[in-house]
Amino acid sequence: MGRRVSWAAEAHAALRKDRLLGKHVLRIGEVCITLPRDPFAALVRSVVSQQLSGRAASAIYERLVTTLGSGGVAPDSVLSASDEALRSAGLSTAKARTLRCLASAAKDGLDFLRLRRDEDERIVEALTEIPGIGRWTAEMFLIFALGRQDVMSGGDLGLRKGLAAVYGLEELPKPRECEPLFEPWRPYRSAACWYLWRV
Repeated sequence: MGRRVSWAAEAHAALRKDRLLGKHVLRIGEVCITLPRDPFAALVRSVVSQQLSGRAASAIYERLVTTLGSGGVAPDSVLSASDEALRSAGLSTAKARTLRCLASAAKDGLDFLRLRRDEDERIVEALTEIPGIGRWTAEMFLIFALGRQDVMSGGDLGLRKGLAAVYGLEELPKPRECEPLFEPWRPYRSAACWYLWRV
Protein backbone atom coordinates (compact mmCIF):
# COMPACT_ATOMS: atom_id res chain seq x y z
CA MET A 1 0.00 0.00 0.00
CA GLY A 2 1.03 3.61 -0.46
CA ARG A 3 0.62 6.81 1.50
CA ARG A 4 -2.32 7.83 3.65
CA VAL A 5 -4.52 10.72 2.55
CA SER A 6 -3.06 14.04 3.63
CA TRP A 7 -6.37 15.58 4.71
CA ALA A 8 -7.44 13.02 7.34
CA ALA A 9 -6.58 15.13 10.40
CA GLU A 10 -8.13 18.30 8.95
CA ALA A 11 -11.32 16.45 8.04
CA HIS A 12 -11.57 14.91 11.50
CA ALA A 13 -11.09 18.30 13.17
CA ALA A 14 -13.74 19.93 10.97
CA LEU A 15 -16.38 17.19 10.97
CA ARG A 16 -16.26 16.44 14.68
CA LYS A 17 -17.80 19.91 15.18
CA ASP A 18 -20.81 19.05 13.01
CA ARG A 19 -24.00 18.87 15.09
CA LEU A 20 -25.24 15.71 13.34
CA LEU A 21 -22.15 13.81 12.25
CA GLY A 22 -19.81 15.02 15.01
CA LYS A 23 -20.65 12.42 17.66
CA HIS A 24 -19.98 9.63 15.19
CA VAL A 25 -16.70 11.24 14.09
CA LEU A 26 -15.54 11.43 17.71
CA ARG A 27 -16.49 7.80 18.33
CA ILE A 28 -14.90 6.44 15.14
CA GLY A 29 -11.71 8.49 15.10
CA GLU A 30 -9.58 9.81 12.27
CA VAL A 31 -10.23 8.81 8.67
CA CYS A 32 -8.05 5.90 7.58
CA ILE A 33 -7.72 5.75 3.79
CA THR A 34 -4.43 4.47 2.41
CA LEU A 35 -3.92 5.10 -1.28
CA PRO A 36 -2.77 2.22 -3.48
CA ARG A 37 0.39 2.57 -5.52
CA ASP A 38 -1.26 1.21 -8.67
CA PRO A 39 -4.35 3.11 -9.88
CA PHE A 40 -5.17 0.49 -12.52
CA ALA A 41 -5.41 -2.25 -9.88
CA ALA A 42 -7.49 0.08 -7.71
CA LEU A 43 -9.94 0.63 -10.55
CA VAL A 44 -10.13 -3.11 -11.17
CA ARG A 45 -10.99 -3.53 -7.50
CA SER A 46 -13.76 -0.91 -7.82
CA VAL A 47 -15.24 -2.79 -10.77
CA VAL A 48 -15.12 -6.05 -8.81
CA SER A 49 -16.88 -4.30 -5.90
CA GLN A 50 -19.86 -3.11 -7.94
CA GLN A 51 -23.13 -4.10 -6.20
CA LEU A 52 -21.37 -6.41 -3.72
CA SER A 53 -20.74 -6.33 0.01
CA GLY A 54 -17.21 -5.45 1.04
CA ARG A 55 -16.50 -9.01 2.21
CA ALA A 56 -17.72 -10.63 -1.00
CA ALA A 57 -15.83 -8.13 -3.15
CA SER A 58 -12.59 -8.71 -1.22
CA ALA A 59 -12.88 -12.49 -1.61
CA ILE A 60 -13.44 -12.24 -5.37
CA TYR A 61 -10.62 -9.73 -5.80
CA GLU A 62 -8.19 -12.02 -3.95
CA ARG A 63 -9.21 -14.93 -6.18
CA LEU A 64 -8.70 -12.68 -9.21
CA VAL A 65 -5.19 -11.76 -8.02
CA THR A 66 -4.41 -15.49 -7.72
CA THR A 67 -5.92 -16.19 -11.14
CA LEU A 68 -3.85 -13.47 -12.84
CA GLY A 69 -0.68 -14.92 -11.35
CA SER A 70 2.80 -13.44 -11.63
CA GLY A 71 1.67 -10.78 -14.08
CA GLY A 72 -0.29 -9.14 -11.30
CA VAL A 73 -3.37 -7.00 -11.75
CA ALA A 74 -2.14 -5.36 -14.94
CA PRO A 75 -3.64 -4.72 -18.39
CA ASP A 76 -1.60 -7.47 -20.08
CA SER A 77 -2.52 -10.13 -17.52
CA VAL A 78 -6.21 -9.22 -17.66
CA LEU A 79 -6.23 -9.40 -21.46
CA SER A 80 -4.38 -12.72 -21.52
CA ALA A 81 -6.69 -14.41 -18.97
CA SER A 82 -9.43 -16.57 -20.47
CA ASP A 83 -13.11 -15.85 -19.90
CA GLU A 84 -13.34 -19.13 -18.03
CA ALA A 85 -10.47 -18.13 -15.70
CA LEU A 86 -12.07 -14.76 -14.93
CA ARG A 87 -15.44 -16.38 -14.25
CA SER A 88 -13.81 -19.00 -12.02
CA ALA A 89 -12.47 -16.15 -9.89
CA GLY A 90 -16.09 -15.12 -9.28
CA LEU A 91 -16.55 -12.40 -11.87
CA SER A 92 -19.81 -12.15 -13.75
CA THR A 93 -19.67 -12.16 -17.54
CA ALA A 94 -20.43 -8.43 -17.51
CA LYS A 95 -17.63 -7.61 -15.05
CA ALA A 96 -15.14 -9.74 -16.97
CA ARG A 97 -16.06 -7.80 -20.11
CA THR A 98 -15.65 -4.49 -18.25
CA LEU A 99 -12.19 -5.49 -17.04
CA ARG A 100 -11.19 -6.37 -20.59
CA CYS A 101 -12.47 -2.99 -21.83
CA LEU A 102 -10.57 -1.23 -19.05
CA ALA A 103 -7.38 -3.14 -19.82
CA SER A 104 -7.73 -2.34 -23.52
CA ALA A 105 -8.25 1.35 -22.72
CA ALA A 106 -5.11 1.32 -20.56
CA LYS A 107 -3.13 -0.30 -23.39
CA ASP A 108 -4.58 2.17 -25.90
CA GLY A 109 -3.51 5.27 -24.01
CA LEU A 110 -5.71 5.83 -20.94
CA ASP A 111 -3.03 7.69 -18.96
CA PHE A 112 -3.42 7.16 -15.23
CA LEU A 113 -0.66 9.68 -14.47
CA ARG A 114 -2.58 12.32 -16.39
CA LEU A 115 -5.81 11.30 -14.68
CA ARG A 116 -4.20 12.06 -11.31
CA ARG A 117 -3.85 15.70 -12.39
CA ASP A 118 -7.34 16.17 -13.86
CA GLU A 119 -10.34 17.70 -12.14
CA ASP A 120 -12.80 15.28 -10.54
CA GLU A 121 -15.54 15.66 -13.12
CA ARG A 122 -13.17 15.21 -16.04
CA ILE A 123 -11.95 11.97 -14.48
CA VAL A 124 -15.53 10.78 -14.08
CA GLU A 125 -16.22 11.62 -17.74
CA ALA A 126 -13.10 9.77 -18.94
CA LEU A 127 -13.78 6.64 -16.91
CA THR A 128 -17.49 6.40 -17.66
CA GLU A 129 -16.69 6.22 -21.37
CA ILE A 130 -15.45 2.68 -20.66
CA PRO A 131 -18.33 0.18 -20.97
CA GLY A 132 -19.41 -1.11 -17.57
CA ILE A 133 -17.87 1.73 -15.56
CA GLY A 134 -20.51 4.05 -14.19
CA ARG A 135 -20.46 7.08 -11.97
CA TRP A 136 -20.30 5.09 -8.70
CA THR A 137 -17.16 3.22 -9.79
CA ALA A 138 -15.52 6.47 -10.88
CA GLU A 139 -16.42 8.13 -7.56
CA MET A 140 -14.92 5.24 -5.59
CA PHE A 141 -11.77 5.60 -7.70
CA LEU A 142 -11.60 9.31 -6.87
CA ILE A 143 -11.84 8.64 -3.13
CA PHE A 144 -9.87 5.44 -2.66
CA ALA A 145 -7.28 5.57 -5.47
CA LEU A 146 -6.67 9.29 -5.92
CA GLY A 147 -7.49 10.49 -2.41
CA ARG A 148 -9.74 13.33 -3.52
CA GLN A 149 -11.17 14.97 -0.41
CA ASP A 150 -14.52 16.36 -1.58
CA VAL A 151 -16.38 13.55 -3.35
CA MET A 152 -19.86 12.28 -2.54
CA SER A 153 -21.71 9.35 -4.07
CA GLY A 154 -25.47 9.72 -3.95
CA GLY A 155 -26.03 6.39 -5.65
CA ASP A 156 -24.32 4.36 -2.93
CA LEU A 157 -26.81 2.40 -0.82
CA GLY A 158 -24.57 2.34 2.26
CA LEU A 159 -24.21 6.11 2.18
CA ARG A 160 -27.95 6.58 1.80
CA LYS A 161 -28.48 4.36 4.87
CA GLY A 162 -25.87 6.38 6.76
CA LEU A 163 -27.54 9.64 5.79
CA ALA A 164 -30.92 8.34 6.96
CA ALA A 165 -29.41 7.36 10.32
CA VAL A 166 -27.53 10.62 10.86
CA TYR A 167 -30.41 12.86 9.77
CA GLY A 168 -33.07 10.74 11.50
CA LEU A 169 -34.98 10.10 8.28
CA GLU A 170 -37.75 7.50 8.18
CA GLU A 171 -36.99 6.59 4.57
CA LEU A 172 -33.77 6.35 2.62
CA PRO A 173 -33.09 9.53 0.67
CA LYS A 174 -33.26 9.12 -3.09
CA PRO A 175 -29.92 9.56 -4.90
CA ARG A 176 -30.90 13.03 -6.15
CA GLU A 177 -31.77 14.07 -2.60
CA CYS A 178 -28.35 13.21 -1.19
CA GLU A 179 -26.30 16.13 -2.50
CA PRO A 180 -27.96 18.82 -0.35
CA LEU A 181 -27.61 16.54 2.69
CA PHE A 182 -23.86 16.41 2.06
CA GLU A 183 -23.51 20.20 1.66
CA PRO A 184 -22.64 20.96 5.32
CA TRP A 185 -19.61 18.67 5.05
CA ARG A 186 -17.80 20.46 2.22
CA PRO A 187 -14.85 20.44 1.56
CA TYR A 188 -14.53 17.05 3.27
CA ARG A 189 -17.36 15.08 1.73
CA SER A 190 -15.05 12.11 1.04
CA ALA A 191 -14.37 11.91 4.77
CA ALA A 192 -18.10 12.23 5.45
CA CYS A 193 -18.64 9.24 3.13
CA TRP A 194 -16.07 7.23 5.08
CA TYR A 195 -17.83 8.02 8.38
CA LEU A 196 -21.30 7.37 6.97
CA TRP A 197 -20.30 3.89 5.81
CA ARG A 198 -19.27 3.16 9.39
CA VAL A 199 -22.47 4.62 10.82
